[in-house]
Amino acid sequence: MRIFSFPRRGLAAVSIASTALLVGGAGALPGDCGPFTDVTTFCQEVLEIFTLGITTGATPTTYDPASNVSRLQMAIFLSRSVDRLLQRGSTRTALRQFWTPQNDAALKLATIGGLPQHVESDGADLWATNYTGNSVSRVRGSDGRLLETWTGASSAEGVLVAAGYVYVTGNTSPGQLYQIDPSQSAGAVNTVATNLGNFPAGIAFDGSRIWTANNDIPGGISIVTPGAVPWTVTTVTAGFFLPIGALYDGANVWITIFSPPRLLKLDSAGAILQSVTVGNNPQYPVFDGTNIWVPNGGSGSVSVVRASSGEVLATLTGNGLISPVTAAFDGQRVLVTNNSSSNVSLWKAADLTTLGSFGTGTSTHPYGACSDGARFWIALASANKLARF
Repeated sequence: MRIFSFPRRGLAAVSIASTALLVGGAGALPGDCGPFTDVTTFCQEVLEIFTLGITTGATPTTYDPASNVSRLQMAIFLSRSVDRLLQRGSTRTALRQFWTPQNDAALKLATIGGLPQHVESDGADLWATNYTGNSVSRVRGSDGRLLETWTGASSAEGVLVAAGYVYVTGNTSPGQLYQIDPSQSAGAVNTVATNLGNFPAGIAFDGSRIWTANNDIPGGISIVTPGAVPWTVTTVTAGFFLPIGALYDGANVWITIFSPPRLLKLDSAGAILQSVTVGNNPQYPVFDGTNIWVPNGGSGSVSVVRASSGEVLATLTGNGLISPVTAAFDGQRVLVTNNSSSNVSLWKAADLTTLGSFGTGTSTHPYGACSDGARFWIALASANKLARF
């Protein structure tokens, strides 16, 4: 067994550095604040933002603590602070997984059912709907192993993980809602409602009720209240033409509709509170905690909408966007699937910086996507596989 020891001089240096950090804002000695010779107070705080790369100082050896900070400098400090906090606090950093797969050879693939559509994470496992397989696949997040398959979900489309259960929309006429209890052995899904609007696709949960976007003409939204089976369903049709995507932002449910191409903000009864113009054929959006990202399948673009106001902050194009379908958020990045071109597009959510587009394999046609906090997972519709990105 090899025994490691530190030189006596090294131990002394460590002791001095530790003392400097401990005294910090209580009044450090000049020269104790890293490279800065002009800082005598709040040393610990200055060292922290220097170490994190938030500031580099006025010169290599001075911090210039008495100078005023301009609005531009403050914006730079705040932007760097957000970036460093997100990076250090992310699961990817804890796992040392800093890479982005550059091609389909770097993807981990799991074979699931026929024509997979959407996928959601429960924090440990992934749940993917198989449209022609009429089933739901459960895949272990740690290694991509197919754990079990739940059957009896006719035309399985949208998927939601909420309140300890998994919910799936049956894209049928009339629409159906299925429930899975993950604590039970796999078998047939539990059908809790059979009278949703026709062809439900997107699905969301507001803390007490389940909402579905029913992709029909004229279409509508269904609000499902859990209780004795069959569950109570209220369907609202006014103002909804071919709705498809649904999400909840903590305050309101939002729905995308085909014509006119809009992102709609709803009240608790399903009435339209606000209508936001987006690109053609908006699909399945995602909320990043501040903004809503709407893939516009017919425009080859993504609309970024401020949830608090409904303002369109940006319309993103390029970056591999062709027939975009589903947006997903991992805490730092937004991924969008491009169904017809078999690739995905990435952005930095904080400032909309383009991070590139990446192939998922020839004719794989990525459709649904989600994140488990560390990785993205993508449903490859034509390949009958779930890809870990």
